[in-house]
Amino acid sequence: QKLCDVHAALFHGKTREEQIANAERAVHASVLREERESKTRELAQVKGHPLWLFANENGAFAMLLEQAEEKIKDGSANKKTLESLRGISTHYAKKGDLLYPVLNVRYGISGPASVMWTVDDEIRDEISFLAKMNDKEPEWQKRFATVVARAQEMIYKEANILFPNCAANFTEEEWFGIYRDSKDYPVCFGVENATWEAAEKYLHTENCSKDVRNGEIIMPGGHLTVAQLTAMLNTIPMEITFVDEDNINRFFNEGPKDFKRPGMAIDREVFSCHPPKVEQQVRHIIGEFRKGTLDKVPIWMEKNGKTMLVTYMAVRDATGTYLGTMELVQDMGFAKEHFLSDVKAKEAALRAGMED
Repeated sequence: QKLCDVHAALFHGKTREEQIANAERAVHASVLREERESKTRELAQVKGHPLWLFANENGAFAMLLEQAEEKIKDGSANKKTLESLRGISTHYAKKGDLLYPVLNVRYGISGPASVMWTVDDEIRDEISFLAKMNDKEPEWQKRFATVVARAQEMIYKEANILFPNCAANFTEEEWFGIYRDSKDYPVCFGVENATWEAAEKYLHTENCSKDVRNGEIIMPGGHLTVAQLTAMLNTIPMEITFVDEDNINRFFNEGPKDFKRPGMAIDREVFSCHPPKVEQQVRHIIGEFRKGTLDKVPIWMEKNGKTMLVTYMAVRDATGTYLGTMELVQDMGFAKEHFLSDVKAKEAALRAGMED
């Protein structure tokens, strides 16, 4: 009885039944691993697919790390060598924004988010720290060698842990969304985003689908109820006016206004809302917006004892087609007070210095 636990520990997994069960589990795990690796390779070969982009970025980064490693060995590594690796911040940012959260929240795979994400940040922080250090110090060389090794290890982890987990779980629609969002990031290590035809077709169809679904307004950036959208526009600390491509007033946000916007002006030509002395100026601005020779006109003025900034902006779609004009009216009193108080503080400090 006293030796029972010791005996169990010594012979755990050694019985014939356990050996068979362990072998079956090993085979099952091996099959799953091969399937994930195969799926990862398949997706990484689709030009424009996010995994294609990530893999190519890692390929370019691996070459730079090898070069850095050689310079570390011969003692020629310096801040210029370090600078060639700074693009990794973009690569890691994309992982953090586009891959980790989906794995964690939608599929309950928290390991990469809790461990790899932390290491990404540590590598980025270390590179930033080394950029401020003196690269002639022995400590700099030692720390640079360490961060290069950690970055190489991360490439391995991405290829063998992160990407296979994503490939095995993410739906095609999720990959389409990641493809769309990845376009918002700077080019990393010279690897340009390529066009993924299947994604482009899906996103175009999605954008052309119903504008309203389940009581919500569907937009490329998300979906809102009318109540949410109205409240959000009314919360923006500006007077907002939108005039369509035919010069018709289509929208005013609600709330107190220094420039009155009567509801009766909706669906009326914008020029009818301006006195003759201003009408020609408004016509000229909108005309330039329509031609594409102008995008923005800021006008500062005093009204009702307030310092106001009125900004006219051309509204265009993704292809550059003119859709209308937006007018934003903002009370700049807060900025005026901020800068005046700053000036007064500097003047007080100057006077105090002179008195001393």
